[in-house]
Amino acid sequence: MAKVKKNRKAVVSPQPYKFRRRYSLVDIFIHKEKRFLYFIAFSLLLAGVVYPFHGIAMWVGFAFAGYSAIANDSIQTIGTFIGSNEDKKWYWQWLFMGLIFVATITYSWYIYDGDVTYQRLASKGFEHTPTSFVYLQLAAPIILLLLTRFRIPVSTTFMLLSVFTINSEAIGSMISKSVTGYIAAFVIALFIYLLLTKVIKRFVKGEAHFLWTAAQWCISGFLWHIWLAQDLANVAVYLPRQLNVYQLLAFIGFIFLGLGVLFYMKGDRIQNIINEKSDVRDVRSATIIDLVYALILYYFKEVNNIPMSTTWVFVGLLAGRELGMRLRAHDNSTKFAKTFSLIGKDVVSISIGLIISIILAVSINPVFQQSIMDFMFK
Repeated sequence: MAKVKKNRKAVVSPQPYKFRRRYSLVDIFIHKEKRFLYFIAFSLLLAGVVYPFHGIAMWVGFAFAGYSAIANDSIQTIGTFIGSNEDKKWYWQWLFMGLIFVATITYSWYIYDGDVTYQRLASKGFEHTPTSFVYLQLAAPIILLLLTRFRIPVSTTFMLLSVFTINSEAIGSMISKSVTGYIAAFVIALFIYLLLTKVIKRFVKGEAHFLWTAAQWCISGFLWHIWLAQDLANVAVYLPRQLNVYQLLAFIGFIFLGLGVLFYMKGDRIQNIINEKSDVRDVRSATIIDLVYALILYYFKEVNNIPMSTTWVFVGLLAGRELGMRLRAHDNSTKFAKTFSLIGKDVVSISIGLIISIILAVSINPVFQQSIMDFMFK
């Protein structure tokens, strides 16, 4: 009698598969971090090679500053925009914000005779085009990239502008204006959300109407324009104060492509600073945040042309918003502790950036070194 062979299937234990998958994910993470560290090492070496050559160094510094500033500052103007438009194609978001960028830069360049910063670099201490560079001036935006990797919302204004000023009073003016902006944003947001939290929650119930999306895109575009007028000085500080047509095209082209990468990556790691806050993924909440932020920035833009940290303003806005919502909700002490922890973490982050920028400025600038010596031995 013929034996019937049974079709035996190999039984594979699920446990080794899980271990293999975990190892694979860890391996991918380590590989990505290694590539990033290789890039940082290469960038630091490149900065060391090119900094004595002024014509090359200014464009290398601009490239580093442009990439690091956009990557770090994505949490401010387009962070809520990205978070609340996850269902939209990334390239439509890119084209929308990219064209606003092109229009904003071109307008400033035309009106202010080649100046793309809306005369932010015409203020005292920044008005002269750099005629030479030191190593740390090119290394500053690379350090900013490292801090961005750790999801620290550092002020690019302090990190990048402080290493170029030849006047110690310029940094004092920037700090004063930035602290005022933080306090103003905190108080305004606290007041709005303390009084109007219930009203706002009525708006964010259920499915958002299409008009909310249209309003958010318009308000985000206006905010993006105002932010560019404030913060592009951080990138343009490496370049001549008046750009010719070819320099303008290079400036626009590099930033425009960098924005495309940022939208493709959905804000990258720094986007988590936005996503951990309450209700920011809802288009209606994001619209209200962007509107308040845009109006505050517009006010400070009109006050004077002294550069300021928009990061400090934005962090103050989110802090006031979180505290106002928590107070209005009458939550328990555990949730209050979490709110204060978030606020404290953001304040520590921007303070770290300020300390590092001051250390860099003192290391580079003999004017600051002399000021400190005069203060210590006065």
